[in-house]
Amino acid sequence: MRLSLIAVGRLRAGPLKDLERHYAERIRWPLVIREVEERRKLPLAEMKAREGALLLAALPRAATAVALDAAGTALSSEGLAARLASWRDRDAEVAFLIGGADGLDEAVRARAPLTLSLGPMTWPHFLVRGMLLEQLYRAQQILAGHPYHRG
Repeated sequence: MRLSLIAVGRLRAGPLKDLERHYAERIRWPLVIREVEERRKLPLAEMKAREGALLLAALPRAATAVALDAAGTALSSEGLAARLASWRDRDAEVAFLIGGADGLDEAVRARAPLTLSLGPMTWPHFLVRGMLLEQLYRAQQILAGHPYHRG
């Protein structure tokens, strides 16, 4: 299995970048983090559409897309581990898509067979990266039978 995290925005050096790196380095599956960014100041609808187009352009052709959105499906850590095990067993490529501050364009949601929620609260999109990577690491440890996960 190969994983991609494709996110809107450039994460600068600091605690959130450190958190991202901390968990990314622990994940044993091949992992690529791609950042996309629209620097122009555009009206909201146009900005979301542009960010969506950038996310989809960075999506590997054969990858299963997973969109992160508060309105998506909330999985337990064990549920996420089971999904990852299924993808791993099919040697799938999976790409997690994180939108910008104003969320995901509908085109991104439409491309993703799974929309994943990290809960009903609104989280800063830069913080979501570290949270997602921690859950991917936790799922890896669940699948390995490691005591890191003590739900």
